[in-house]
Amino acid sequence: MPGSSRSFDAHPADKDGTDNPFEGGLAGRRRKAAITLAVVWLGTITLHLVPGGFWVIVGLSLLVGIHLFRAMFTRPRPPVAPLEGDSADYPFISLLVAAKNEEAVISGLVKNLCALDYPQARYDVWIIDDASTDNTPAILDRMGQAYANLHVVHRPAGAGGGKSGALNDVWPRTSADIMAVFDADAQVPQNLLRRVVPLFRQADVGAVQVRKAIANAPTNFWTRAQAGEMLLDSYVQEQRIASGGMGELRGNGQFVRRRAIEDCHGWNEETITDDLDLTLRLHLNRWSISHLFAPAVQEEGVTGAVSLWHQRSRWAEGGYQRYLDYWRLIAQNRLGTRKTIDMVMFLIIQYLVPTAAIPDLMMALARGRFPILSVMTTLTTGFSLVGATMGQRRLRRAAAADPAETALLAIAPASTPWQKLLTAGRILLRSLRTTVYMLHWMLVIGSTSIRIAIRPKRLKWVKTVHRGSSEADDGGLLIDI
Repeated sequence: MPGSSRSFDAHPADKDGTDNPFEGGLAGRRRKAAITLAVVWLGTITLHLVPGGFWVIVGLSLLVGIHLFRAMFTRPRPPVAPLEGDSADYPFISLLVAAKNEEAVISGLVKNLCALDYPQARYDVWIIDDASTDNTPAILDRMGQAYANLHVVHRPAGAGGGKSGALNDVWPRTSADIMAVFDADAQVPQNLLRRVVPLFRQADVGAVQVRKAIANAPTNFWTRAQAGEMLLDSYVQEQRIASGGMGELRGNGQFVRRRAIEDCHGWNEETITDDLDLTLRLHLNRWSISHLFAPAVQEEGVTGAVSLWHQRSRWAEGGYQRYLDYWRLIAQNRLGTRKTIDMVMFLIIQYLVPTAAIPDLMMALARGRFPILSVMTTLTTGFSLVGATMGQRRLRRAAAADPAETALLAIAPASTPWQKLLTAGRILLRSLRTTVYMLHWMLVIGSTSIRIAIRPKRLKWVKTVHRGSSEADDGGLLIDI
């Protein structure tokens, strides 16, 4: 009944007293980052100076290219039918949201989450107010009296641990079989829980990541480009999983099995990207991560270049950090051979090549030659272009297959040859825009790898400011990305 929900003060989660195998690698990150940077830079310079260095890169590019080709063109698993009707046997789901100063969006999120199409007796909502200094606490307390399945937790100032600490305060208290994590600006489709739950029927699936979409995509170039980036990321995710590689969590719209999070000893409070860290912990414990392409969870994209740079620098640091933390466990093949190979290939593409780009360019200018990494960067740029195109085509097929998803497309279905040609042209232009935009990761990773090697890092809560989005109500993702 309304008014029966409760408000809590936070307290630290109980510890089970068992040894955490993941804690051993968290120390000495700056030293490990400095060693890695030195190895990559010296290795790149050496390849410029020794005979045949260029052909080493060609050979490495060939191996990466074979892996990418295999991943890109593996047939993904067919969509799983959603749950129908109501049943007391459905898994209990707790929806968790860590919120700090989110007065602009929090009421809309609560209304959204408390009215999903899933048996009301089989899910609840936990909003963790992490010492907000705006009207977020008052809004949540007021809404807590109106929704029976809403629980509000207030963390005191200085509680620590950031988003991970907030989640760790709450998940041991829930009765959930599955826990879902959303950001405060999330817009969650009504049928999402019914679509996600069937993916957990596979016993090895420890988590599911839902495709993310940009709610305010029409705003400007940056938001349109982010929409294309999210679509590319989802396509690559599905293809990696289909080919036996690693699926990854993306924070907003992630679902985690309770037994899996217990195996991982909760969320890591010593990282700045809880989702990327948990990704590796899950795989190291031999859990797999699945992916749901449709429907998508929408979120606000950042609207300016400076905000984008800060956000992506944080993502880059957290993604790089996890390899420094867990390299010993990775070296022991705890992931399994196929996932280890997949991880190494994408580590090369996403982190090592951008890190090596600076010394490569310096040596090329000094010696009057082309950068020796040009073959690899050409390969990865082509991979991005193909993936962006295939992602758009997959979205159109998903929308055509499900009438509820047709609102995702701003382009009418192509029926005549002229319409098909026009649609193909638009897709190509959007793919080119996404590909050019994705080159910013070279600068982000290159600068981040230097910064974390020489500058100490102070862990703190870093959040993207959410203002609410008037465009978010139109249901558009591909809107016109």
